[in-house]
Amino acid sequence: MITKRRLLEGGAAAVATSLFAPGSWAQQRPAAAEAAWPTKPVRILVGFPAGASPDLAARAIAEPLSKILRQPVTVENKPGASGNLVAEQVAKATDDHTIGALINGNLTIAKLLNPAIPFDPEKDFAPIGLVGTAPLVLVVSGTATGKTPADLLLWVRNLGSVGKYGTPGVGTVGHLGMELLKSRAAITAQHKAYTGNPQVIAGLLAGEIQLALLPPGLALPHLKSGKLKAIGVTSPERSPLANELPTIRDADVRGADLEIWTALAAPAGMNKNAVIKLNAALVEVISLPEVAGALLKTGWQAQPGTPEALARRMRADTARLGGVIIMKGIHSES
Repeated sequence: MITKRRLLEGGAAAVATSLFAPGSWAQQRPAAAEAAWPTKPVRILVGFPAGASPDLAARAIAEPLSKILRQPVTVENKPGASGNLVAEQVAKATDDHTIGALINGNLTIAKLLNPAIPFDPEKDFAPIGLVGTAPLVLVVSGTATGKTPADLLLWVRNLGSVGKYGTPGVGTVGHLGMELLKSRAAITAQHKAYTGNPQVIAGLLAGEIQLALLPPGLALPHLKSGKLKAIGVTSPERSPLANELPTIRDADVRGADLEIWTALAAPAGMNKNAVIKLNAALVEVISLPEVAGALLKTGWQAQPGTPEALARRMRADTARLGGVIIMKGIHSES
């Protein structure tokens, strides 16, 4: 397990070389009847309610996957603990036909935020592949002075520690991402936790807080109405989810690139060839224009790739956000 001590002693580079070592998930169990996989319906477990963005992503790919795999692919919602309840179920599944549509929090920093979490992202999952990614949008109050990203960022800096930023809760990507931004952009605003992003937006509109990181789909209507202003998206380049918005790099913020993502993962013991077959099917599905378009409508940019590419993403996010968790002493109970 990647411990806080190892992060402190070795830094991000040490973590990057130790996570997901070759053979960690690919050599767990001898091959058995692998050519016939799948031999029964495949279950995709989602740790969020129906209609949540990870659920919409899973449903966008389920039917096309079933046609390629020639078995029904069902989506089952089991909400709780920010998706960690489902992550635990997937980690412990033994039937080779149960996988999860998991988010970056489940597959990277869950154990660092809460050592009591009964699964280890490093050891307990076989990465299958990314489904989609999305940037966050750094938004500020509509009363902020300035029009350019640099001007709006200067307004935030000038608030000092009197300023407040809102998030959907301690340990969320919005929280960790903002703390990362603070360290890179000389921001000293203080954290105010809400129960969800709709409440964060309400706090912005009411003047309780002055800035936040929001998903594009939630931010754009308020940006278009002028009730909020955008400094930029947190992706390295402009996003098709918010083409009109600059990046935070346009405000000369470096080292704070961040995206949210959803991915398919299997138990670590899943047969290697089944993982390869499932990845090939996933890549084929999300490369279809109609599926990529459906994902875009639900807030995700399709990201076909290999299991190794997902492992690299897991490794990078664990190193980047794990450092924030340790330096800021952040912990979560979920």
